[in-house]
Amino acid sequence: MNTILKKTVLAALCSLSLSAAAKDVDPESGFIIAPDWELVKAQCTVCHSSKLVTAQRGSRKTWESIIRWMQATQGLWQFEPEMERKIFDYLAANYPPGDGYRRKPLPPELRPPQ
Repeated sequence: MNTILKKTVLAALCSLSLSAAAKDVDPESGFIIAPDWELVKAQCTVCHSSKLVTAQRGSRKTWESIIRWMQATQGLWQFEPEMERKIFDYLAANYPPGDGYRRKPLPPELRPPQ
């Protein structure tokens, strides 16, 4: 009987920790709901699907490199400094490097030419 109680308590605690770690996600776009997510959604989905963003992972430096490449070669407009800071903060905090992405981003020299 004591073993059953221990297993039940353990299962309940695991379930609580999983729900606390889970992040709210916008059902329409798939973006993690966190400060400035709507700004990122508005800027990124003008040109491509939100899935292109949410499938990527990177450090702040990686995200900056990707955005600079889009600005230099894909016609992405320049952002005001405060807006750019918010975009980089959101992406770096919510889509950081990790094991759960499909591949590392290509270095600039391997990306398609202008």
